[in-house]
Amino acid sequence: MTKANLLKMIAETGYNCGFGAKRNFATFDLVEKAPGWLSFISLAVGIYALFVPSFSATHVGAIMVLFGITTLYIGFYQQDKGKYDEAGKELTRCFHDLRALYYRVQSMPDNSDFTPLLDAHKLLCDQYLNVTVSKQIFLSDWYAHFKFFWQQQIEWIDEQKHFKFLRDMVPLSFSVSVLLVIAILVAIGCCSGFPSICKIAS
Repeated sequence: MTKANLLKMIAETGYNCGFGAKRNFATFDLVEKAPGWLSFISLAVGIYALFVPSFSATHVGAIMVLFGITTLYIGFYQQDKGKYDEAGKELTRCFHDLRALYYRVQSMPDNSDFTPLLDAHKLLCDQYLNVTVSKQIFLSDWYAHFKFFWQQQIEWIDEQKHFKFLRDMVPLSFSVSVLLVIAILVAIGCCSGFPSICKIAS
């Protein structure tokens, strides 16, 4: 095992471990905080509906029903939220150990015997696989991307992976969703009699 290959392996495991930690924390945050946010918004809309007639419209009521359904969906994760918090903490510890291992390998001469450090990497990989929780709440990936790329110190991983904004930092499902929304808006604009939009789209 060469030094360069070992550094790359550690960085890749660090990415998986760090992102996994943030994904678990994202699920925990959504389960812990989202019901409160939705309840507050529903209460605020209900109060405004007493004074503002437009807030009593059918589409506003439909949105409030969706809020209620969302709260019920989140409720399915309530009993396991402690599991996500604990998994996030364990994976964060593993992430820090991998970072320390990365810098230790980086400081060694190229012709060193890396067998002991390769074994240490394998142990950390096993720890990561044992702690990982596969079932995560909807949209946790999007939130985890924000937490990992904009809140986490990942310069040591970027040395090996060279992250790109659209390729890595923005979730693919988010990009597809944005394009889908734009396509729907363009289609609505065309059907509503805005020929200028149709010309742009064509």
